[in-house]
Amino acid sequence: MTRDDRSTTVSTSDPEAATWDVVIIGGGAAGLSAALILSRARRRVLVLDAQAPRNRFAPHMHGVLSRDGYSPLDLVADGRREVLAADGVIQNARVTDARMIADGFELTTEAGARVTARRVIFATGTRDALPEIDGLAEQWGRGVVACPYCDGYEAAGRRIGLLLGSVAGIHKAHMLRSYSADITVFTALAEPIPEIERRILEERGIRLEDQIVTRVVSDGDRLTGLALSDGTVTQIDALFAEPRLVPLDEPLQQLGAARKETPFGEWPAVDEFGRTSIPGVWAVGNTANPAALVPIAMGSGATAALALNGEFVAEEVAVAAAAVNAQQKAEAR
Repeated sequence: MTRDDRSTTVSTSDPEAATWDVVIIGGGAAGLSAALILSRARRRVLVLDAQAPRNRFAPHMHGVLSRDGYSPLDLVADGRREVLAADGVIQNARVTDARMIADGFELTTEAGARVTARRVIFATGTRDALPEIDGLAEQWGRGVVACPYCDGYEAAGRRIGLLLGSVAGIHKAHMLRSYSADITVFTALAEPIPEIERRILEERGIRLEDQIVTRVVSDGDRLTGLALSDGTVTQIDALFAEPRLVPLDEPLQQLGAARKETPFGEWPAVDEFGRTSIPGVWAVGNTANPAALVPIAMGSGATAALALNGEFVAEEVAVAAAAVNAQQKAEAR
């Protein structure tokens, strides 16, 4: 039986029983995009999904063509159905360990299951580490958000606050100015703001508040303001924060993948197709690009899948070419 035949006949009822062409770690937008293309290319694809997408706290996502205002969890549910319809396999599992073996990679889940794969795509994403302010986590994804491109339009004309985490984050205040003339930047969590930056902000009508934020004030589920260390409350309708981004790449680090310095800290290094420094290992979505919005994450998954399948095809052609060459040599004798 040829490899081409096996790709459509191997049973996938037991994920531990066979070597998969590709195991994708992470079942968010990036991972499912890769899984859909590779499954439709008739590769044996297993998705191991911890079911914790970064945007799960948000009721809606924006800036996603044809899905603006759609639930991010509904998007994932739709994607899972599409992958399953194309004969991909999805298991709810968290991968804790990864190692190289003779013919590829072995992955171990939190439950102790072991699966092997010829290639691995990491789509594990990132985690938002929020400042420890009373009430902030409870509003995360609703009254408290991070991305002006994702949620700025919905805050247009309202009282907007920016919980600054660094001087570099001042650019977000300037972005938000496009949506409202009522912007307050809370600076206590950042290093001292250079005088020139203060003056530019003030020139644009953006207020600065140096008091420490002690508590997020809400009226039921609705954010209404921020309580400050001097006892006052600044009234706001929407708060943009700068959470520290933490890459969820521990199994990738176990394989020894290279990292690079980014404005968000050290991050897995990939090429334009998502290849890491480890042959056969890829990273997509926020695992490769901490700033990737949902459409970018989906595109990176698709890009990696196309390039990865191209590698498989090239290998298969090389095997066939070697067989033909051997036949020609035998016939010539």
